[in-house]
Amino acid sequence: MGIDALKNSSPGSEAPVAELPLRLRGLLIGAAVGDALGLPAEGLSRYRTQRLYRSRWRHRLVFGHGMISDDTEHTIFVAQCLLRHPDSPKRFARRLGWCLRGWLLSLPAGIGFATLRAIGKLWLGFPPSYSGVYSAGNGPAMRVAIMGAFFAHDAERRAAYVAASTRMTHTDQKALIGATAIAELAAWIVRERLTAPPPLDDFLALLRRCGPEDHGWQDLVDIIAQAARDGASVSALAERLGLAKGVTGYIYHTVPVVVYAWFRQGGDFRATLTAVLDCGGDTDTTGAIVGALAGAMNGEDGIPADWRTGVVDWPRSLPLLRTLGTRLAIVTATGQPAAPVRYCWPAIPLRNLLFLLIVLLHGFRRLLPPY
Repeated sequence: MGIDALKNSSPGSEAPVAELPLRLRGLLIGAAVGDALGLPAEGLSRYRTQRLYRSRWRHRLVFGHGMISDDTEHTIFVAQCLLRHPDSPKRFARRLGWCLRGWLLSLPAGIGFATLRAIGKLWLGFPPSYSGVYSAGNGPAMRVAIMGAFFAHDAERRAAYVAASTRMTHTDQKALIGATAIAELAAWIVRERLTAPPPLDDFLALLRRCGPEDHGWQDLVDIIAQAARDGASVSALAERLGLAKGVTGYIYHTVPVVVYAWFRQGGDFRATLTAVLDCGGDTDTTGAIVGALAGAMNGEDGIPADWRTGVVDWPRSLPLLRTLGTRLAIVTATGQPAAPVRYCWPAIPLRNLLFLLIVLLHGFRRLLPPY
């Protein structure tokens, strides 16, 4: 079964299925571009970010090129597991758990503390449904957009997979609400074939449904609503959330800024990503999440060419992401599992050691002016 299947079947979908691979590839590549652009600024305050980059975002990690980090890597793991197990959240979670175990052994340069503890529990024999730790970090949100897009027409399965992925590493209910918001927005983009943000009231209603009984979440939606009605910039919203120094890895900080940027900037890829990165803080993760949303809306061709071609990584490369997007679209259309996309995984530890060296050298550069 190949790409021709997309022309002949699309269970539960009214959208032209030939459009689906374009959106899925755009989502995956958009996440990688946002991740790679934001990585050199990760951890910098908004003030320092503005001093160093002055809103002129381009790849700067190594000789004008960028590389991906854990944000894109986890998205790839999710996509591979969806290919193999599109009909069983339990088997999906089991396979994702083994992906995370193997990822830790490959010597990744960066890993969140909650995710590290959860993977440690997986190695100790805890099942994925009990390996999570009590944390509301943004890790679940960074890998969930592809799930929302993949299950755009199946709300029940979408919720089950998002819950399985989230609880594997993070058990705080806030983590699930934040991840759900990103998944639901990605699903909406694909299902309704959005090319521009929806009306404000519809946007707010979607967000409210993600955590109807959580007063903290409802308060955040109120802040987003007021900012939208005031025409506030993304950085102004961040200030209203107490994030004037930068967006943190707390999911109730990350998700409101990301979704508001997508809405406020009209989904334009360059403007949306620039607005988020200018806020400083956890820029690789915020960039990856908003890049996925804007990429799903615009497709790969809507991502600036200089940003796309500037991502130079291997073996988890842009061609791998394109193949993943196409294969996911076929699985969605046929309902039949598919083999994961092969790549040279034995090269990953060597790549990661090189990546660590590059990141350390870049870190020394950040010690220099301007301050």
